[in-house]
Amino acid sequence: MYEAKNAPAPNEMPMKRNNKIFTFLLDLLFPPRCALCGALVDSSSTPLCPRCEKGLPEREEPNVLLHGPYGKCAAALYYEDNAREAILGLKFQGRRAPVPILARYMAQAAAEHLAGEFDAVTFVPVSRKRLRKRGYDQSRLLAHALAEIWDTQEVSTLEKIRDNPAQSSLRAPEERRANVLGVYRAPNPGLVEGRRWLLVDDVVTTGSTLAACADTLRRAGAAGVVCCCAASPREKEKKPK
Repeated sequence: MYEAKNAPAPNEMPMKRNNKIFTFLLDLLFPPRCALCGALVDSSSTPLCPRCEKGLPEREEPNVLLHGPYGKCAAALYYEDNAREAILGLKFQGRRAPVPILARYMAQAAAEHLAGEFDAVTFVPVSRKRLRKRGYDQSRLLAHALAEIWDTQEVSTLEKIRDNPAQSSLRAPEERRANVLGVYRAPNPGLVEGRRWLLVDDVVTTGSTLAACADTLRRAGAAGVVCCCAASPREKEKKPK
């Protein structure tokens, strides 16, 4: 008996049809909204509205890879416009919808500029006090979404042992560096030792926080540390060669 090579399994077509019906009903009951601005979008498979997708301030070459006291950091977006609003909403208003979008751009930046330099993912932690107040760690959410893209799992390697003032409340670079001295520790050095880490944070400005965390990982025996952030402020632009 002749059988088409690409013929679907007996129950495949009804299942696909049911999935489409379920998606349609879900979109009807809970209209899909843009992950950044909350405007209605055509489908739940389209996470951004056209305005937000067009206006997202993506960093372009050669301004993606940053260098600082932390080493190297792939920065996906400029910390401005709807990217800034999305990150502030995530940090202070409980808006988690932007996480997959931010992670997608971060994954692209890391893959293009840090490929082959890390084999494990970790994150900059918040203090226990802030975690209790906020209910989540925004950098861990980003690290988790990144790890999912790469079919792996983020690892909690660092602990913040003092609830210091927010870095955003300090202006001078020397104040920011002093503010994070002795704030982080690696409670389980055996977990860190010998592995090459991608250290994830939401925003990088002076890099003092990333530097403190990266240094803690290196002192705990990390074989290497590179970093990735969702956004960084626009500074003096490097021009393409």
